[in-house]
Amino acid sequence: MQFLKEADEEVGITLTSLIDVIFLLLIFFMVTTTLIEPFRRLDIQLPEAKAATAETKSIPVTIEIGEKGEISLNGERVDGSALESRLKAMEKELKRTAIVRADRRLDYGRVVGVLGICRASGFRDIGIAVK
Repeated sequence: MQFLKEADEEVGITLTSLIDVIFLLLIFFMVTTTLIEPFRRLDIQLPEAKAATAETKSIPVTIEIGEKGEISLNGERVDGSALESRLKAMEKELKRTAIVRADRRLDYGRVVGVLGICRASGFRDIGIAVK
């Protein structure tokens, strides 16, 4: 019994399609990492919690309070009086969920004051972000 062997056949893997897949994955990860936190503008160190969950049904209003008391509403810096008027205007847009991201070095009374402004502006679902 004799087997025929083809002399010019070369065995190998074509890398053209694999390189295309790698470039697509690279583009995908570059785009998704820029969209992770679009409203984050202040450098905040969040406190840690053991049972932290994130369950939201709509896009919440994001309020950040920095270490020195500066306030950011959806990535835009505002002061305390402007915060209340802007939150009341947002209440009519059916955004009744708010997330407060406060620096852990911040005075507790300042955070409670912002939570009170949210409550007075008509927000009923108010969450505090933790790690």
